[in-house]
This record gives sequence, C-alpha cells and structure tokens, in this order.
Amino acid sequence: MKKASFIIVMLLSAICLKAQSISHIEKTKSWYYIYDQNGKKIKTLSTSQGELKGYSSTFYIIKQGSGFYITYDVSGKRLHTFSISTVGEIVSVAGDTFTSRKDAWIYTWTKAGKKIKTRSAHK
Repeated sequence: MKKASFIIVMLLSAICLKAQSISHIEKTKSWYYIYDQNGKKIKTLSTSQGELKGYSSTFYIIKQGSGFYITYDVSGKRLHTFSISTVGEIVSVAGDTFTSRKDAWIYTWTKAGKKIKTRSAHK
C-alpha cells in the first residue's frame, strides 16, 4: 500500500510540475529577452555576449566572436562550447539538437556537444 501511495504521489507531482521552456527570444539593440511558454521573461542577456544563432524550447546557441558557439539551457547555464572550425555554420536548431554545415558535410549535434550524425551535403 505504501508503494502504491508513493507512486501516485510521484505521478501527481510530475503532472503538476511544469518544466520551463523557451517560447521566444526577442532582440533589441543591447539585449536578448528570453520568454517561457507562459510569456514570462526568464532571462535577459546582453548582446555583447555574442550573436544569437538559434534556439529551441530547451536551449539556445550564441556565437562568440569568430571562434566559438556556446549552447545554454533554459536557465542560462552553459552546456557546451564548440569550435566554429569544427562545427561550421549553424543551419537549424530543433528539440535537443542542432544541425551544421561544413564544406560538403552536414552534421547533427546534441546541445551537450556530442556529434550524432554525419552525412554528405547535396549540391
């Protein structure tokens, strides 16, 4: 009985807890404003940190100078730093992954830094 009660409480807790997710990032001259699914501002970043290259509901990517891409989670925690010379150009961001193109290759990466797919690019 205790086990069943515990499971019910855990399921209800999981249902009641809403994970925060990125809904929109708005850019002004000096700031990036990150909003959640309820329209609430969850983070403000200076544009001096770099250029926003893309975002999904779980992370965003900032290009710092000409050398690095950095992925951040919803709360602004740095997840991984990528060398631009390794990654190439960011093509798209979706879910927990992003896609990049370098020369004749397309790469799919996790937000945490793992390369999960490589394929040749169509000409």
